[in-house]
Amino acid sequence: MLSQSTLCRRKGRDAATSIFGLTLLTVLVGLPRIASAVPSFATQTGLPCAQCHVMAFGPQLTEYGRQFKLNGYTFKKQDGSLNIPLAATIIAGYNNVSKAAPTPSPYSDKENLALQNVSAYFAGGITEHLGAFVKATYDNIFRNTAWDKLDVRYARTVNLGTHSSVVGITVNNSPTAQDLWNSTPVWGFPYLVSELVPFPGNAPILDQRLGAAVLGASAYSMIDSRWYVELGFYRGITDKWLADLGDPGANPHIVGAAPYVRITWHQQSGPHYLEVGLVGFSVKQQFFSTTSETNRSTDFGIDASYQFNVGTPHAFDAHASWIHENRKLDASFAVGASDSTSNSLDTLKADVSYIIDQTWVPTVGVFNTNGSTNPLMFSPAPVNGSASGAPTTGGYTFRFEWVPFGKTGSLASPWVNLRLGLQYMGYWRFNGGSSNYDGFGRSASDNNSLFLYTWLAAAH
Repeated sequence: MLSQSTLCRRKGRDAATSIFGLTLLTVLVGLPRIASAVPSFATQTGLPCAQCHVMAFGPQLTEYGRQFKLNGYTFKKQDGSLNIPLAATIIAGYNNVSKAAPTPSPYSDKENLALQNVSAYFAGGITEHLGAFVKATYDNIFRNTAWDKLDVRYARTVNLGTHSSVVGITVNNSPTAQDLWNSTPVWGFPYLVSELVPFPGNAPILDQRLGAAVLGASAYSMIDSRWYVELGFYRGITDKWLADLGDPGANPHIVGAAPYVRITWHQQSGPHYLEVGLVGFSVKQQFFSTTSETNRSTDFGIDASYQFNVGTPHAFDAHASWIHENRKLDASFAVGASDSTSNSLDTLKADVSYIIDQTWVPTVGVFNTNGSTNPLMFSPAPVNGSASGAPTTGGYTFRFEWVPFGKTGSLASPWVNLRLGLQYMGYWRFNGGSSNYDGFGRSASDNNSLFLYTWLAAAH
């Protein structure tokens, strides 16, 4: 991670500008069938993106969108036809951080205009009861192509007496990737961030710490459209498999099977929708070859979602979550990487969006992390370190987005879509402090950042 000279910054910015402009022109002009965040779903169902997404361009789901995912992505046009469910998305943007921070070569340590990533999807129904969401991504910042999200489902409806249930099985590669609500980590706000700004380095294991490095299977059931229950287990993936999938060195070294449980209650009353849920996950890992001891992370979370949605002209979408993590650090303590054999972490997140005509969307989010002090685990270092030995971080996110297409009657519906956003992320605490938090004179507010982005999508 090195700071760049003025010449390197200029070359990187000029190259990124050229790529960004060419990409925008190609997608808007050369691809005639632009669609939703998972655009093949729109062509499969023949419905506008706004049918499944509160903002007419994912990932926030309406009740129809949740049912679509619950039932294995298999809903289709009334004529019964199924297209080949292929899609692609492109994300590019401009970022500016308050104070220069190290970035990968050849990017500037202060501001950049860059193509961030390109993703390809197989997303839709395969048979009457089987469907999949499979995503592979080229990360242009780190020059790497790897598998990204995986959720393969088999689902069907069964009746037991007076009770009706949707039962299914999901195979996925990241805990909560299969979840139906945007209050859990994988699909939670802010959904999209710049990869070229500093971020705090501590989060619960459930918060995407194992993303694309595990494989799990769960059995689930939605009972009477009111109660959702799910139980599953995750295992680590071998080094060879991870290398073949484009992510070498990401092995989480899981010992045994890691259990996952999800229980929710939800209620739809007219335009009002309310969900309250519990989530749990526990994983044992063996990081160090010099000891037989292991570390265990056990997460317990509570979340809630509220939607007011009549389509147009106004809608609200709000989420909140709290995750508590207990850590048993026997392995880290044995090798001198932790001051104690136990630790804890708490994260709180909340966000609310106001959607105007499914087109204009201001969103406000807050986040806060508190945890045990552990100077060996959290040590001083420029930008990413902690002078206090604590992971305490808190801040806010302001976002404004424009989603011009994806509604009934909009241009080339249901295939055309675009999402443009302006996002500001600020910190009042970062890695344990507000001023000189890293022991090298950096303040939390020095990591505040502006991100202006475009999110484009195309369907086959």
